[in-house]
Amino acid sequence: MRDSRILLPVLLLILLGLAEVFAESQTCESNNGTSCEECLRNVSCLWCNTKKTCIMYPVKTILPPHSVCPLDNARWGLCWMNFQILIITLSVIGAVLILALIICLFCCCKCENFGSKRFEAKMARQANKLKSKQEERRTEMKQRHDEIRAKYGLSGQNPYSKFA
Repeated sequence: MRDSRILLPVLLLILLGLAEVFAESQTCESNNGTSCEECLRNVSCLWCNTKKTCIMYPVKTILPPHSVCPLDNARWGLCWMNFQILIITLSVIGAVLILALIICLFCCCKCENFGSKRFEAKMARQANKLKSKQEERRTEMKQRHDEIRAKYGLSGQNPYSKFA
């Protein structure tokens, strides 16, 4: 009993869906001889300008084949734009977007390299500063050692210098 309660609405939905698909395919062919606007009210329809026919859009192929309707005479969605113009427009827009993306990536990489060069320069300045401080300390230590040697009379020649 419960299974039939669940099964009945599912079957009803499937039948309604099939009826709608069948009705749409009939409405496209029933609009033959009418205007482009009349045909394109149904989204699944394609208007062929040369033949003045309204046909179901061939969904298995992305673009309608030439045997169905030439691209420059096929209309879908808008009556004033044919598929040939649509393809060219989308190609140009796609190319511009790809070029913009490539330019952005190039600029980002260049800016990143510029930032790393700046970082490297900062590190080099710090290294130079540390070297100069180390040299100052080294000279101070040498001066102190010389003072201590002079104080205790050890300022003479290093006895091991003759071996060097």
